[in-house]
Amino acid sequence: MKFGVVTFPGSNGDHDALSAVEYGLGEEVAPVWHKSTSVDGFDALLVPGGFSYGDYLRGGAIARFSPIMGAVAEFAAAGKPVLGICNGFQILTEAGLLPGTLMKNPSLSFVCDWVDVRVDSDRTPFTRGIDIGTVLRLPIAHGQGSYYIDTDGLDELKRNEQIIFTYTDRAGVETPESNPNGSVANIAGVSNGPGNVVGLMPHPERAFDAVLGGDDGLRLLGAVLGAATKEAITA
Repeated sequence: MKFGVVTFPGSNGDHDALSAVEYGLGEEVAPVWHKSTSVDGFDALLVPGGFSYGDYLRGGAIARFSPIMGAVAEFAAAGKPVLGICNGFQILTEAGLLPGTLMKNPSLSFVCDWVDVRVDSDRTPFTRGIDIGTVLRLPIAHGQGSYYIDTDGLDELKRNEQIIFTYTDRAGVETPESNPNGSVANIAGVSNGPGNVVGLMPHPERAFDAVLGGDDGLRLLGAVLGAATKEAITA
C-alpha cells in the first residue's frame, strides 16, 4: 500500500507522518507538495499537522486553496481513505470535506499534552478492526483545536455515526476535565458521511513507537491496511 503525505509551507508534522508509515508500518510512502495537481498512484492520503501558510487568517483557511486540494477532493470523492491530523483536520473542514470547524482554544493558549481518546466508530478505514470503546493515548499540540458544530449539525453527526473519536478519561468516560480544548460534546475527531475521510486533532503519527512515549497511534494508521485488504477481497 502506498501512502501520500500532503505537505504545505508551514507543515511540521509531515516528516513525523512519513516516519510513522515508513518505520512504524513498513509501508511505501512519499511526500506530495502542495503545488502538485495529482495524487495518482497513492492508496491513502495523510494531511499532516503544522501551521500551513503560518495559520494566517485561521488554520487551514489558505491551504484549502492550494492546487493539491482539488486532487484531494477527487480522491475523497472516489471513496479512498484520507486522514487529516491537527492542521490537516482544520484544512479538511475549511475545504468542506469534513463538517464543522476548529476554533481557538477557550484558554487562548497553545496546548501540548497527552490525552485519552475513545474510539466511537469502526466504520472508517482508520478505525476498522478497533473495538468501539477502545481508549487510545495520543499527544496533542494545538492552539486552535476546539471543535464546533451547531446543534442541528451535532444531531446529524450522531445519527450518521460520524463522531469517530471523543476525549475521555482513561476509563473512557467523558468529563469536562478530559476535554483539553472545549470541543463540543468532547469531540476529538469526525468523518464525512461515507466514512472514508477522517479528521482528528490528536497526533497518531507522533505515537507510533513506545520510545516516543506511546505507540497507540500505530493502531489508527495501521487500521487502513486491514481495511484495504477487506475491500480488495470484497470488490
